[in-house]
Amino acid sequence: MANTWWELQILCEPDLEDSIFWRLEDFGCRGTASESKGNSSLIRGYLPTIQTQLLDLAALSLRLRQDALCVGLSSPTLRWELIDEEDWATSWKQYWQPQEIGDRFLINPAWLPLPETNQRLVIRLDPGVAFGTGNHATTQLCLESLEMRLSEVPQSFVGTGNKQEHPVIADIGCGSGILSIGALLLGAEKVYAVDTDPLAVQSTISNRTLNEISAERLIPAQGSVEVLTKLLEKPVDGIVCNILANVIIELVPEMSAIAKPNTWAIFSGILLEQSKAVADALEKHGWVVATLWKRKEWCCLNVRRS
Repeated sequence: MANTWWELQILCEPDLEDSIFWRLEDFGCRGTASESKGNSSLIRGYLPTIQTQLLDLAALSLRLRQDALCVGLSSPTLRWELIDEEDWATSWKQYWQPQEIGDRFLINPAWLPLPETNQRLVIRLDPGVAFGTGNHATTQLCLESLEMRLSEVPQSFVGTGNKQEHPVIADIGCGSGILSIGALLLGAEKVYAVDTDPLAVQSTISNRTLNEISAERLIPAQGSVEVLTKLLEKPVDGIVCNILANVIIELVPEMSAIAKPNTWAIFSGILLEQSKAVADALEKHGWVVATLWKRKEWCCLNVRRS
């Protein structure tokens, strides 16, 4: 059974997509995709059978129904079937198409050609088993926040000769590396990207190559903020952190230690109902919440040092 996978198929109302993506990621899915089915959405997720039993799937089905009930939407239906090892990694990719995010980004699956007419910054992406395809609201909010934050930074890094205009950024919980690559395309000098999952680190390295970014500008490592403190020569200019609210709260003291007096940060992976707890933890350690952007039940905090 170690060479087989569960393919989960969830038929739901479109407004439930983001919460289902979050639930699947939290449950341990190693790849997700969605497509429209009339007035509904069909979401697919993939789990190795070695880590998931039928009782686990039944529990997931119950949680999905409870999530829908909490927001007053009809219950999604969950089906599952076994697929072979060689099928799982490619089966979800056929449903993932190029996606425009914000005013400037285009997420382009690595296995598809670029659109013939495109004026956007292209992030070529093969997320593999890592979280971060651009489908989730929190990823979109972070990319849009980076657009705003780096709007005055020259996009062309090579040959500018003025490194003061090009910030050094820490990406905490980098997943597929999508936010790191986005920051570099917007003109960041360098990004240090960390994730506790070794598969995410490998995915970031692979996507660095796909986007022809040098190893000197995108530096991935396994771990969390404690690893950053060893890698960094000096505090960073910016922080992006798209993880879970409770983890953000735990890491606030450590993240504050790698910040300058004028460092900015972007935090997401936060449900609206969790935003006050996160904001309180940040303000306790000398951060000021400048803006809160929301999309459906998710939000993104744009903050700066006080």
